[in-house]
Order: sequence, then structure tokens, then C-alpha cells
Amino acid sequence: MHEPIRIALSGAASPLCYSLLFRIASGAMFGIDQPVVLSLLDEPSAMPAVEATIWELDDCDFPLLRSVAAYSSPVEAFADANWVLLLTGAPCRKGATRAEQLRANVPLFQQQGRAIDESAKTARVLVVANPCNSNCLIAKSTVRDLVPERWFAMTRLDQNRGKALLAHKAGVPVEQVTRVTAWGNHGPSVFLDFHNSWIGDLPAYEVIHDDAWVRNVFESGAAHRAEKLRHVRGDAPAGSTAQAVLGAVRSLASPSPINFRFSAGVVSDGSYGVPRGLVFSFPLRSEDGQTWSIVQDLYLDGHAQDRIHANVMELEQESVIVADVLGHSVV
Repeated sequence: MHEPIRIALSGAASPLCYSLLFRIASGAMFGIDQPVVLSLLDEPSAMPAVEATIWELDDCDFPLLRSVAAYSSPVEAFADANWVLLLTGAPCRKGATRAEQLRANVPLFQQQGRAIDESAKTARVLVVANPCNSNCLIAKSTVRDLVPERWFAMTRLDQNRGKALLAHKAGVPVEQVTRVTAWGNHGPSVFLDFHNSWIGDLPAYEVIHDDAWVRNVFESGAAHRAEKLRHVRGDAPAGSTAQAVLGAVRSLASPSPINFRFSAGVVSDGSYGVPRGLVFSFPLRSEDGQTWSIVQDLYLDGHAQDRIHANVMELEQESVIVADVLGHSVV
């Protein structure tokens, strides 16, 4: 057995965290021979629900779960964590705009960033709470010691949705769909890259010859999936989001197979013309489970370049909102 990996999760009483914890404890995130320690963060008022979840984890008798504890202080919850998963944001009124939601999140992610800076100086941080790209930017802007390469915003759910759409359209198992990239900003504007996706041993465009479907279903359907799910179920999609969190961490924490790439928001180094400093989703590969790189030289036609530029513009506008609240530049 290896030394335990310490995982801190915010929003411990949320449906998303509940969907995720039992799968982490069973080995679905880091493997069936990797022990874990779980550290759960939430507000004091949520502690009874969190404690009940801990009882359930105890009742499951997971061999890999070394310990689990609950905290209302982010400094204590994040202490010595290897991974910090920021799952939920500040409460926001119904019908709030994306900009209003972002402004409401600034104090929370500023506080959590400072806590990471104080007690989790070597952690890797995955921001899930929306708008995740800019929430990641907020938290990162408060940290002095954690290098940019350790910050991630989760766009894996967009990638997963795109894979499922391609698999259904082509009539193949989902595992035959590979190299799907979600570019840019998680949300309605995200760009799913059809041209560089593969189905089996062929590029997707050699299998699917339906431009209208690509534009109207593949590109837009995944982007608006969460909105449709909320309308039907009245709640956020916790199960599929939990699966995306698992996939995102697994891809970052293990070497990428040949011809494999995955999507996550990272701090841009200027690749593909994206301004340095923006948290932007790119096609990535993990070199050794510790370092990653942006896949270079993918072909982007005029439509793709326009969509990527639109995402850049949106994220730049969000960075202005953040800078205005914080009183200093964040990019």
C-alpha cells in the first residue's frame, strides 16, 4: 500500500459531494491500491448532515479510507492536502446573471485561496463551482506560493457530454470516441471541437457527415445540457458532475495513454493565441501524473477560431468583473 493521498472537499453537505465521496473511498479516483484521507469543509449549520455522511462512510467499511473528518474552517480542512476540490460556490439568488453569480463568489474563493496559501502549499486544486474558470482565477490570484500549473477548472463534464453525443450519433460504444476537446469557458459558450475528435480509428468528420447536427446539436446541445437537466429535475446534475470530477483528477494524476487527450481549464501560457493568465480550457496530456502539457498544433478552421476568440472575450470580461471587486488585476 502507498502513503494515503489527502483530499479536501468543500461543499461537503452538497448532493455533489455526497455523490462523490463514496466513489473516492472505494478507489474510483486513485485506484484500488491507493489509500485516501478525506477532509470535508462546510458551514457550521451543515455539520449535522456532514456528520451523517461520515457515519455512512464508516458503515461502508471501505478498506482504502484511512480517515475522514469535518471542518468549518478552510485553513483546517485544507491542511497538508494533496488535492483540494472546490465543489460549491456562494449561495446566489434564483435568476441571477452569470456576472452576479461571479460577484457573489469573489469573497468565498478569495477566502479559500488564502486558506490554500496558508495550509496547502503543495496541493493541486480543481475548481468545480461555477463559473469555474473565473472562480479558479479568483482563488489563484490570492495565492503567493502555489505555482500556476497546480490550478485547474473543470471542463471534463463538457467533454463527457460531447463524447456521449458523438457515440449516440455514430451508433458506437462511448469508449470508441476519443480526443474530444472542450475549449474555453465552462458554460453555454464552451466550444466542443468536432473536427479534432475521433471515432474508432477515424476522424469524426469521416464518420459523421451532418454539418447541421454538428452546429445545432453537438456544439450547442452539450453546452445547454445542465440547463435542461435543471428544468426537468429541478436540481443540478450531481451524478454526471461527480463522474467528471473523478475523470478530471484521474487524467491529471496518471500518465496519458498514446493518442489520448483530455480537457481542463488551466492558466494559459499563450497557446493558440489565448492571452497569458486566463484560466482557459485546452486539450491536455499528462506526462507522468505530475506534470501536464497543452497539446499543440491542432488544426482549427475559421469557425473554431471564432468560437475560441468568443470564449477569450467572455473570460476577459469576467476577469474585469473580478478585478473590479478585488481592486486589482488578476490576469
